[in-house]
Amino acid sequence: MHFIKKYALYLIFIISLLATLGSFYFSEILGWQACSLCWYQRILMIPLVFILIIGILFKDTKCYRYVLPLSILGTLVALFHNLLYWKVIPETAVPCLNGVSCTAKYLQISGFITIPLLSLFAFALITVLVLMYKKYENK
Repeated sequence: MHFIKKYALYLIFIISLLATLGSFYFSEILGWQACSLCWYQRILMIPLVFILIIGILFKDTKCYRYVLPLSILGTLVALFHNLLYWKVIPETAVPCLNGVSCTAKYLQISGFITIPLLSLFAFALITVLVLMYKKYENK
């Protein structure tokens, strides 16, 4: 577990950076419009990149205090987005009534990996790594 204590912040930074760059690639390069829930997830992911840069540069071992609330909230929004995408929640129950639908299918890898699922994986992995880091940092 020394690995987690030593490299978790770097791993979390890389995940958040890749998620941020990926979302910008989809919208700015490929021209795919983001739905309302995608924007909420971006709002929660992008600050993680900067919080982690500052935490790493200044060796702030307590920066998980700022990362964890954003990652938990991002996980919840991404989970809600996926439930909507999988039609567990009706589309009328969401803020995606204007603009692009939150269930628009831009990307499907292997028939089930979608942009909302990628976001859920990223936020959930960040949350797990932060919790592991917090556990071993406090020892």
